[in-house]
Amino acid sequence: MISVVLFWFIALALVAATLVVLARPLLRGGKPRQDAAPPELDATTAVYRDQKRQLDDDLAAGAISASEHAAAQEELVHRLGAEIAKQPSATAAGATRTPWIAIVVLVAVVPVASVLLYQILGNPAAIGVQTARPQFTDNDVRAMVEQLAQRMQTHPEDPKGWMLLARSYAALGRYSESAAAFAEAAKRSPDDAQLYADWADAAAMAQQRKLAGKPEELIARALAIDPSNRKALALSATALLEHGNVDASLARWRELRQKIASDSDEAREIDKVIAEIGANKSTPPSGVPAKGTLAGRIEVDPKIAPRVAPDDTVFVLARSADGGRVPLAVTRMHARELPATFHLDDSMGMIPEAKLSATPRVVVEARVSKSGNAKASAGDLRGVSAPVAPGDANVHVVIGEVVQ
Repeated sequence: MISVVLFWFIALALVAATLVVLARPLLRGGKPRQDAAPPELDATTAVYRDQKRQLDDDLAAGAISASEHAAAQEELVHRLGAEIAKQPSATAAGATRTPWIAIVVLVAVVPVASVLLYQILGNPAAIGVQTARPQFTDNDVRAMVEQLAQRMQTHPEDPKGWMLLARSYAALGRYSESAAAFAEAAKRSPDDAQLYADWADAAAMAQQRKLAGKPEELIARALAIDPSNRKALALSATALLEHGNVDASLARWRELRQKIASDSDEAREIDKVIAEIGANKSTPPSGVPAKGTLAGRIEVDPKIAPRVAPDDTVFVLARSADGGRVPLAVTRMHARELPATFHLDDSMGMIPEAKLSATPRVVVEARVSKSGNAKASAGDLRGVSAPVAPGDANVHVVIGEVVQ
């Protein structure tokens, strides 16, 4: 809207300037000249001078008396005045009326003609149209990333190129490839703390947002290079909370908070995190279930890991340690999430009368179902925990047995 108003304002200003330039000569030419007389008036004056000169000669020669000379001269003056009174009326009217008629015509015609010509020869639809920005489709972006990947294969010595490729992969959600590109960058820039922090983030995303294992090693490396690196501190605090170490996590968050200006949005977000973690300290920390629930970790024995497909379904269930077959609580996940933590409680039970919280001793079974069915079948992979009591937060299950 602003561009439209500005366009018409400039257009009107140009038209007005054009009218001024055209009208000025007409206004000057239309002014009556004070130092020039019409041709008819010049002739009348010349006749008057001749007759006046003749009267003066007659008076000097004695042909007329002084009184006759005065009377004749008075009559000449009277006739000359009458002639002069008749001459200016037509001349002045023509001289003053003609320029103003032309000016009025210009004022009326020029703006209208300008608008009509613009409508015919111009492009009114273009007013207000923003300059088009190049739009990239997802396929265009992927193609550019692939071109960058090919370039890095032929010019692998550039660490910045590897970091750009790693961040591009992360933006596309290709976290495993992103982590691999960060690894290549680290080979060529081993003392970049931010690189290791970004690498840890990508590695965690590649393993279902879990920071345990390789990501924690990368975080430690980043902090060893730069103990003040903000992203590494935040990831470290998150990893500590993931392990249930609430106090250490709070300490790390507070350490990070001290490095950030108090009036920034980042500081306010960290304050919220600290407040939330502090409020949860009165409840069981992360990884420590309330009474009557179970929590722990499931892993796959490396010996049978090649037999596990990422899309296989993993059933996690609790049964009575006395040999009961009815599951007291059941949950499921995909094999790609392993190793993973789990949580079981009464809300996951199959029969209202069979409660996990009411059973003194239970075992936890984790089973990789090749068919996707809840019922075990030959070829499935499974592992069973030792008997535990509800409320245990450290149940450990290793999937290492093939169901026959």
